[in-house]
Amino acid sequence: MSNNRRRRRGRRGTVRNVPLRTHWLLLTALVATLAAALLIQGYTQHMFDGRADGAPRAHGPADGVPRQITTGGPVIGSDATRTVAPAAHTVALTFDDGPDPVWTPKILDVLQRHHVHATFFTVGTQVAAHPDLARRIVAEGHQIGLHTFTHTDLGTAPAWRQSLELRESQLAIAGATGVTTPLLRPPYSSTGDALDDAGWSSIVRAGREGYLTVLTTRDSEDWRRPGVDRIVANATPEGTDGQILLMHDAGGDRGQTVAALDQLIPKLTTAGFRFATVADAVGLTTAERPATGTDHWQGLALITALRTSDLLLQGLSWLLWAAGAISVLRAVAVLVAARRHVRTRRKAWGRPITEEVSVIVPAYNESAGIEAAVRSLLASDHPVEIIVVDDGSTDGTADLVEALNLPGVRVIRQQNAGKPAALNTGIAAASNNLLVMVDGDTVFEPDAVRMIVQPFAHRRVGAVSGNAKVVNRGGLLGRWQHIEYVVGFNLDRRLFDLAECMPTVPGAVGAFRREALLRVGGVSDITLAEDTDLTMALCRDGWRVVYEERAKAWTEAPASLGALWKQRYRWCYGTLQAMWKHRGALVQRGQAGKLGRRGLLYLLMFQVLLPLLAPAVDVFAVYGLIFLDPVRIIGLWGAFLLLQVLMGLYAFRLDKERAGPLWSLPLQQFVYRQLMYLVVIQSVFTAVAGSRLRWQRMERYGSLRVPGGARPAPAGPSVPAGLELADAWTREAHAAAPAGTGPGLHTGLPGMPWPAPDPGAYPPRDPARGGSG
Repeated sequence: MSNNRRRRRGRRGTVRNVPLRTHWLLLTALVATLAAALLIQGYTQHMFDGRADGAPRAHGPADGVPRQITTGGPVIGSDATRTVAPAAHTVALTFDDGPDPVWTPKILDVLQRHHVHATFFTVGTQVAAHPDLARRIVAEGHQIGLHTFTHTDLGTAPAWRQSLELRESQLAIAGATGVTTPLLRPPYSSTGDALDDAGWSSIVRAGREGYLTVLTTRDSEDWRRPGVDRIVANATPEGTDGQILLMHDAGGDRGQTVAALDQLIPKLTTAGFRFATVADAVGLTTAERPATGTDHWQGLALITALRTSDLLLQGLSWLLWAAGAISVLRAVAVLVAARRHVRTRRKAWGRPITEEVSVIVPAYNESAGIEAAVRSLLASDHPVEIIVVDDGSTDGTADLVEALNLPGVRVIRQQNAGKPAALNTGIAAASNNLLVMVDGDTVFEPDAVRMIVQPFAHRRVGAVSGNAKVVNRGGLLGRWQHIEYVVGFNLDRRLFDLAECMPTVPGAVGAFRREALLRVGGVSDITLAEDTDLTMALCRDGWRVVYEERAKAWTEAPASLGALWKQRYRWCYGTLQAMWKHRGALVQRGQAGKLGRRGLLYLLMFQVLLPLLAPAVDVFAVYGLIFLDPVRIIGLWGAFLLLQVLMGLYAFRLDKERAGPLWSLPLQQFVYRQLMYLVVIQSVFTAVAGSRLRWQRMERYGSLRVPGGARPAPAGPSVPAGLELADAWTREAHAAAPAGTGPGLHTGLPGMPWPAPDPGAYPPRDPARGGSG
């Protein structure tokens, strides 16, 4: 049976092992398409030479230009040896730089009114942008010629670009009109005696490709906009010689050209001149020819590609501006919320919480760090009951904890069933109303348990998120994750706390009210992010979830890119599962509505949609460095980096962390950021494909140590003395409590009688959520 058809029964239901390589091919294709569109856009728009035809330009040596060219007629044959001039009393009107959607139709109307035909030397990009005008030119009997693809000075362009300019321009005309033309007017050319060696070389090259170069004999200088009378005077021949007259139908305001043309045609007709196309004026038997089917379809494809790239870039530009504005607003909102959160948390939640807390430690092959985790919990300055639930470990985790023989620590063994099942086992075995859940790779500060349970003095608080900090900060990867935890996770949690829409209490350090857990049915195993799923369920059930930054715990972060990928892939995919599961909160009221319309939309915007746009941002940045102003692009990038640094400095200050690691923040933009958005892309494609991801356990490195300020745990001769005092204090607090006073909510000092909880003070149970009330 093929790999993509296999099914495997796992502890989270049926798992489909479906290779998802096709989505990377799709992503590569999308990025390549975007890069191609931007490359086309960059070439056609930002390599377009927009200088006026008469603009000053360097004139090189002309020793290589044959005399018969400098003294001959304005039309140069493809063999570059013969020239031809228009017949006497003949004027060939020629218009450069179009077609233009405003001025070309007006000029065509004037020519039609006077029954005159002219020759239009068109720019390929303009033809692609306005193919209907190119068709009108041909349909009304005018001739069409090439003026290159991007109005490029062929004399200064390399050979490859000269050929590209002519070929693409010809294809654009073939696609728009169904004809091809041998007529070429090089931009910035004038009369034959003005040619230099570089210009002549490009004419020779064009001739070898079959083009007839059409220079001019008279310049109306309408590009200067000297006034209608001046244009008419410049365009009027001084004798009876035939003329090829240069005018423009694009490149700016051509209102003077239109008005002058309306006067010039009757004037020259009265003077005995006739008007003709270039081919008719010099006696060419044929100019335009029907395009081959290949050229026509290639031209249509070129036009489609150009117009699509225009639309794509326009849409992308709007998206990037919107994303930038939203990101700035988010940064401001997060900083303002953080400041307000600090002021809010200066107020006590209520009377101090001193009752014993049950700490549940689910463990699967955690032998590397479980001892440090358990000892740090025993060293807490708050009475605790520790329950280690061994989920079928194969590395002796349970044996190790039991061998420590630590008082107040229970070990429960079960067959491997997954972390949610282990947590539910611990919840069922817990003796107390307040529960702290901690990963087996996490150590607590001595005051962390005491700090994390204080918000439960408020009767509507159902869960509390602590402050998880990275312990293995060495190397760039460790620093980057440390920055992300402090700046990204913790600042967001302050905002979520104020907005009452906390989506996640991290598995590393979180506290819960037992009643709240029972009302939502315990920890679900439907998603891979059981902590996010559980938190959202509590919010939808009406409980408040808050953040207590003073409850600090230290956790191991992945030490390799591969391990980081697995962890974040699981987190992101599980979050998507939880968001979909709880999408109903979007239309609910109360606490559930706050989660839906604040928390879920925030996650969707900043953890899904913006990361999906990130590859386009990177491609667009490279595009800007190549085709736009690199100084402006670097300045814009620097501004956003400065904003991140300022956020980092403030977040580090709030967390009382040294700001030293922030020096690596610029480097984070070139590796870590890309890894994170690729994780989101992988997760989204996995979800859309309907595949399910298996639980991926993170590798442990044994870097955990009990915090230096913690009191050691009483555990035999290997443990420093002194912890007996803490344990005795715990026993004394329990002994002093009158019978029947626990495990309810304690809000005073040890030994005082505690009133039973008032059921009316708790949020009403939502029958739709299930569970007991």
